[in-house]
Amino acid sequence: MTKRVVIVGGGFGGLYAARQLRDVNAEVTLIDRGTSHLFQPLLYQCATGLLSQGEITTPLRHLLRKGPSLRVALGEAHSIDPDAGELTVTRLDGTTFTLPYDYLVVAAGMRQAYHGHDEYSQWAPGMKTLDDALAIRRKIVTAFEMAETLDTAEQRRPWLTFVVSGGGPTGVELAGQIRELATRELADEFDAIDPSEARVLLFHGADRVLPSFHRKLSAAAQTTLDRIGVETHLGVHVTDVSETGVEVTEKAEPRSVTRYEARTVLWTAGVEAVPFAAALAEGLGVDQVAGGRIAVQPDLTVPGHPNVWVVGDLMSLDKLPGVAEVAMQGGRFAGKQIRAALGHGQTRPKFKYHDLGTAAYIARRQAIVQVGPINLSGFLGWVSWGVIHIAFLASPRNRMGTLLNWAATLATDSRRERAVTYGDPETARQPYEG
Repeated sequence: MTKRVVIVGGGFGGLYAARQLRDVNAEVTLIDRGTSHLFQPLLYQCATGLLSQGEITTPLRHLLRKGPSLRVALGEAHSIDPDAGELTVTRLDGTTFTLPYDYLVVAAGMRQAYHGHDEYSQWAPGMKTLDDALAIRRKIVTAFEMAETLDTAEQRRPWLTFVVSGGGPTGVELAGQIRELATRELADEFDAIDPSEARVLLFHGADRVLPSFHRKLSAAAQTTLDRIGVETHLGVHVTDVSETGVEVTEKAEPRSVTRYEARTVLWTAGVEAVPFAAALAEGLGVDQVAGGRIAVQPDLTVPGHPNVWVVGDLMSLDKLPGVAEVAMQGGRFAGKQIRAALGHGQTRPKFKYHDLGTAAYIARRQAIVQVGPINLSGFLGWVSWGVIHIAFLASPRNRMGTLLNWAATLATDSRRERAVTYGDPETARQPYEG
């Protein structure tokens, strides 16, 4: 009987697993909530109008079209029955169907964590999905447009104040891009306001930004943030979020509390497992660990379930970081293991991660790159950052479009991806009356 392989998630882990199984004699199904693979490392550039969604996404059906044994299904994994070897999937309309499997790869990823305060998400969108990026872009562009129509500086001030919670790579990249947008691309486009007066406040609980990088690189990033005008506040937590601002509390005694009026608040302070992780853990009879992740064995399988692999951000193994390269290598490894089990290759007993480095964009011509003992910053870091990101985009069309857009922005100081439609696209079906 033909073996069946199911892959949950079309991100880096799922895509790289699927690519290993293009020509195997098996039924391979990849399921995802969306129709496209998303290049998350450049999501913040979509959110700030530098890149379009088409430049950081590629249809999964297009990427996997050359695999005769592959099919793509739109839906969200809901529950699992390991005894029957079945996965229950929810369609867009709320109905369900089951997918039988002999081998299962779970690459469902993580979502934004609000640390027990999910109510913050109403006013402070995270940065994990394409929907998040488009919502943020809408908030940023609308803030400047609102300020332009107000009469006094006092009325404009909250609209021209942008808060970013979290000083990791995503938070730093977002803060830097908002400040660049205000001081460069929007500088000469408004009449009543001066966009360069926009305040960008970056709040972070640690004693330095980008704590996962070497202190030298963290200091270089901080110098750049200071130079472009990002106001960094360290050793603080955002402890309340509302429609009109945030409350920030110092970690050290006397734990002073400060209120900031701001109409745009963005949240990048941590991640947690997607809801399916809990159903997966319960179904497989294992416990979730830090952040709701699933602990895996050295071969990336779940203990007691040698036919189930968990890869990417959702897996917990040897404190590996939640970066794209871990997901790529993990997905590729799981795919090769399944390929070997199907009789197409040799097994490898353990997953070995090859650290190809991490990088963060700070500002124009300023980025940091850390590869083992090698630390790059400034212009050289920026060039290296660009090469790395272009190399890992999913298709030649993505690479070409991104390169052309970057070049046009550098040459013209303009960002064209700033369209905001009338009303809420989800509800405004008839924008005009009469």
